[in-house]
Amino acid sequence: MLGKETKIFDPADGFAPLTDVLVLTDSSVVKRGNRWWMYLAGRAMNRESIELFSASLPEAAPFAAAGWTPTARGDDGTKIADLSGHQNSKAWDLKGGRHCPSYVHGWDPQRKAWVERIYYAGGASDVWGPYTIGYLEWDGDKWVDQPAPAFTANEDWERGSVYEPNLIYHDGKWKMWYVAGSNQEDYIVHGYSESPDGRTVEQAPDLFRPRGEGLRLLCGRGE
Repeated sequence: MLGKETKIFDPADGFAPLTDVLVLTDSSVVKRGNRWWMYLAGRAMNRESIELFSASLPEAAPFAAAGWTPTARGDDGTKIADLSGHQNSKAWDLKGGRHCPSYVHGWDPQRKAWVERIYYAGGASDVWGPYTIGYLEWDGDKWVDQPAPAFTANEDWERGSVYEPNLIYHDGKWKMWYVAGSNQEDYIVHGYSESPDGRTVEQAPDLFRPRGEGLRLLCGRGE
């Protein structure tokens, strides 16, 4: 039985009253507190690279297909607000940009606290990769970038690039499905990995789906 698809956000509809947005895509949707949020990758004017942005429904509003508003800067309602700067992360995610956000709420055993993170693929040198995977973390007031990625390509079959992370926190583990490889080499595979804290790998990455079995990209394009 086929499911019903409902469009909830279409860049083709425009971004008024924002005037500097070029495109928004690759959404991760979640309810935080009393509001629905959407985290997106995209292009905006006067940015060096692809960045992460957000949109939301009104406070206490039910989930709906209409009513999503991109978050504007506090000092200028016509300009979109970047989700986070690159004060700590520019060495590994500025020139190639941030791609494919994935929100997750999980337990950090080192801090003994529940944390909110948005994982993404970061490019150190080029928008086409290679990529590593890291995250922004909510500090109670803002999303904070990290000085190093949390996950890098270490297996031969990953071909030096990991991206398109999709994460959940389940049964005491941070579980991640991701894409590895290169479009330019016509080689793309799915990988899976587990971590106790979302920063260190406890279970070595496994090849989730080999090449040639109907792989469907989750977002974006690889190197």
